[in-house]
Amino acid sequence: MLISQYPERCCIPAIIAFVGEVQEWLNWPLSKSGEPQGSEGSNPSLSAKIISLRYNNVMQDSLFTKIIKGEIPSHKIYEDDKTLVFLSIYPSVPGHTLVIPKVQVASLWDLNSDDYLAVMQTTQKVALRLRDVLGAERIGEKVIGLDVPHAHVQLVPFTTSEEYYAKETTDEPDHAALSAMAERLKF
Repeated sequence: MLISQYPERCCIPAIIAFVGEVQEWLNWPLSKSGEPQGSEGSNPSLSAKIISLRYNNVMQDSLFTKIIKGEIPSHKIYEDDKTLVFLSIYPSVPGHTLVIPKVQVASLWDLNSDDYLAVMQTTQKVALRLRDVLGAERIGEKVIGLDVPHAHVQLVPFTTSEEYYAKETTDEPDHAALSAMAERLKF
């Protein structure tokens, strides 16, 4: 990823500054864009992780982190020490659910192994719960990562392909209906 492709991200200058500060110490040559150059003695994989860690340490709390902290209400259906599950307030179908790690990482693939496994185990538990309670023929899993810079898995109960591919609603959230659905699904 070229940092210059995403000028709207306010944390990019901090990342570049941080990379510049550690570049000499680590002897990992980087281009001005922040991309590893792959010279002898460089460690592109580790430098990418440092960039990711620095980005996550300086970025503001995501919407999901604010939900985890209780600063924003949600329609929770499950929680454990590593994950939180709640209903989407703009569901594509009734029961459209989000599974998130409690650690803020922009991409699911950047989670450490323990957190990734926790998210996937919770995803399976919740999918089985959705199938049982809602009687859905299938539970679709989507990992898109465009809306909120916080890793998450979307679970979509469906029977037809039209339901699976349905667009999320843009209407004002129906909190009474969401609350009733959360009560049905909570475990």
